[in-house]
Amino acid sequence: MALTRRHFATGAAAGATFGIVRNARAASEPVRIGILPLVSHAPTIIAQAKGYFAAQGLAARLVTFQAAEPMAVGIASGDIDFGVTAITGGLVSLADKGAVKVIGGSLAEASGVEGQKVLASNAAYAKGLTSLAGLKGRSFAVTTAGSSFEYVAYKAAQKAGFPASDIVLRPLQTIPACIAALKTGQVDAWEMLPSVADPLVAAKVAHAIATVQDFIPGYQVTTVFTSTANINKRREVVQRFLAGLAKGIDDYDAALVTRTMAPKEIDAIVAAVHKYVFAAMPLAKARAHITHGVMRINTGAALNVASVADQLQWLNARKLVPAGSTMQKLVDTSFVKTI
Repeated sequence: MALTRRHFATGAAAGATFGIVRNARAASEPVRIGILPLVSHAPTIIAQAKGYFAAQGLAARLVTFQAAEPMAVGIASGDIDFGVTAITGGLVSLADKGAVKVIGGSLAEASGVEGQKVLASNAAYAKGLTSLAGLKGRSFAVTTAGSSFEYVAYKAAQKAGFPASDIVLRPLQTIPACIAALKTGQVDAWEMLPSVADPLVAAKVAHAIATVQDFIPGYQVTTVFTSTANINKRREVVQRFLAGLAKGIDDYDAALVTRTMAPKEIDAIVAAVHKYVFAAMPLAKARAHITHGVMRINTGAALNVASVADQLQWLNARKLVPAGSTMQKLVDTSFVKTI
C-alpha cells in the first residue's frame, strides 16, 4: 500500500502555539489518523494543531493518503487507527468482513453553503457538455470503482434521466491524476469540492456544469471510521478521539465557514492547515484556496444515516460489494448523534 507520511508537531508543541489549556491527562495513547490533503480534512488537522487530541490523552500522528480506498485498507491492516473519507466499495467490503466500522459523519452537502461541482473539460464543454444531460456517452474520472465519484456520476445520470451505464468511467486511482486528466482533456468530466473545482474554473481549464447538492441533497460526502478491533478493545480511545475531533470541527466552522472567529485565530488555523493542504504553494497564495468554497462539516461528527444507507443500496445494486452487505455491518451508531 503506497502512502505518504507527514508528521505534524506534537500535541504539546502545537497546542502551545495556540495557547491551549490541557486537562491533567498525559498524551500517552498513540493513535494514527488518516487524512487526504483537502480542506475538508481541516478539522482533524486543527484538532491536532490546537492540542485537542493531546488534551484527550492521545499522542496523535497524521498520515496523508491520496485516495479514499487505501485509507480504508490502512484501517483494516492496523497501519492507521482512524480515517475520515468517503464511503467506498472497498470500505464496505472490509466492513462486511468485520474489519472496519463507520462511527460518525464529516463533510456534507448543506443548503446555503457552496458545495461540490460537476466539471467539464474545455474540449468537452466546447462540444456540448454543458449540463448533466450532456454526460451521456462521455468519460468521467473516478479514483476507483465504487468510489464516491462513481456514486455522484450515477446520481447525475439518474437526475438527467438516462442509464448510468451510458457514462464511461475512467479509474485514475488518485485525485491529482483526476485533476491532470481533466485539465488535459483526457477525460470529459469529473466532480470535486469547491476548494479544488473553483480554482480550475477560475484558471479556465474546466467549466462547472452542475452543483451536486442540486441532485443529491443532504449527501453525507465523507464519514469517520475506525477498526472493529478499536471499538471492541479501545472503546474509550474511540470516544476520546471523537471528542477531540468535535472541537476541531467547531473551530473549522468558526474559522472557515461562518467566519465568526477572530482574524488572528483564523490566520493561525490557515497556517496549520497549509502544512498539509496546498502545501506546495506559498502560504500567501494557498490562503485563498484554503478559505474559499469551504463546505459544512457535521457538528459533533453527526452522521446522516439515510444518506449512508442510500450509498450502500447503490453499491449493493451495482454488485460492487459482497452480496447482502448491511448497515448493521457498516455502521456503529452508538458514538455520535444521527440525523
